Amino acid sequence: MKLHLVALYRNLLAGARLALFMRLRAFDYRVSPLDYSLLLVFNFALWVAAAAIRANLEGEFDPAALPIYLASISLVLATAMLVVLAFGARERLLLVATALTASDAVIEIGGLALPWLAALTGWPRLALLALLTWMWLISVRAVVVCMGTRRPDVLKGALAVTAMLAVSFFVFPRTDVWQLPPQDEEPDALTQERTFHVQGQLIERALADVTKGREGVRETYFVGFAPDASQDVFLKEMRFVKKLFDERFGTAGRSIALVSSQDALEEFPIASVTNLARALERTAQAMNGDEDTLVLFLSAHGYPDHRLSAVQPPLELASLTPTALARMLHEAGIKWRVIVVSACYSGGFIEPLKDANSIVIAAAAPERTSFGCEPGRDFTYFGQAYFRDALAQTRSFTRAFELASDIVARQETAEGLEPSRPQMWVGAALAERLKKAADTPQKE
Repeated sequence: MKLHLVALYRNLLAGARLALFMRLRAFDYRVSPLDYSLLLVFNFALWVAAAAIRANLEGEFDPAALPIYLASISLVLATAMLVVLAFGARERLLLVATALTASDAVIEIGGLALPWLAALTGWPRLALLALLTWMWLISVRAVVVCMGTRRPDVLKGALAVTAMLAVSFFVFPRTDVWQLPPQDEEPDALTQERTFHVQGQLIERALADVTKGREGVRETYFVGFAPDASQDVFLKEMRFVKKLFDERFGTAGRSIALVSSQDALEEFPIASVTNLARALERTAQAMNGDEDTLVLFLSAHGYPDHRLSAVQPPLELASLTPTALARMLHEAGIKWRVIVVSACYSGGFIEPLKDANSIVIAAAAPERTSFGCEPGRDFTYFGQAYFRDALAQTRSFTRAFELASDIVARQETAEGLEPSRPQMWVGAALAERLKKAADTPQKE
């Protein structure tokens, strides 16, 4: 038995050398039915241990995962059979199977680092792709080490191991060999009766509190819309911006903020598309159409098709699109408007919203991402530059955009990020109107 344990050690060492692309020869593997069986038992034990470590040693072993492991053994043996048939060397079947299996321990250890790599890069899919590519290279190298590089046989072998990995990842059912203990789930806040009724009261109160504009006085109204509860940066940013406009631009009593957040369900009405349409309609009724200006601020994640993310569990909310927003504004009849969209790909809002009476400001070009949506931040990059920094220096919306664009560009360059390229459209009629007013919304 001692000899077979030494053989196990030799196979694991050879598997590590294969996985780390170190020098290796076929006879470095120890090949016998018992040696292969010991390798399978060791790999199974390591698979269970790695799963337990990922679960912080909480939970228990799930026997239902055992058939999946046994099926993976059959898959490796079938792949080894295809490889040796391609090369016409059936006597090397167990050698190829051993080589395809011996690196599993190193791969399992590497898999433990996958969450850390995903968090470090911020690209979980890229980290997974890197792991899959590494596994494919290991498998192809196992074929080359055991069978040589004779063409076209080596290409057939590479195709066989590619099919093996594809079946393993995309056909075999996903299962966790280590199951976490069941946890008592806390009910979603919105499913609690008190919160549900408070939400109805919040939107009705917010709409009722919008005061009528005064004839002959140009006033500013504010509507904020932050529909993504997945990160608190949008809530924090909206709190600041609403306070800024209420205090600096005189919108107190003429402002509504809609925010989706588990932490503010009794502070703000939920940022649903329906609530936004109601808020715009009520604001339009209060405004003096030819005199007053609406500032509409949108803050969320953005998608390449220019929708804004809408997250508020357990509700399934519709995403806001540029065309839907343009239709809302048109139906509400709001003439003068300044629209600021802080989201990835937000430049896609400009074309549907631009007209002679509007300023439309976007944190990024239609095909670019913006930055700063990380947990723990108080602002997105553009929100911080525009509202906190630029509007502290000027009351001009257009001049603030110029300042903010420069701030964002310098920050992105310093961090080595792809430029987001903030965008702005300034309608001629509104530009002239603001110019006559020294481009300064006055607090009355």
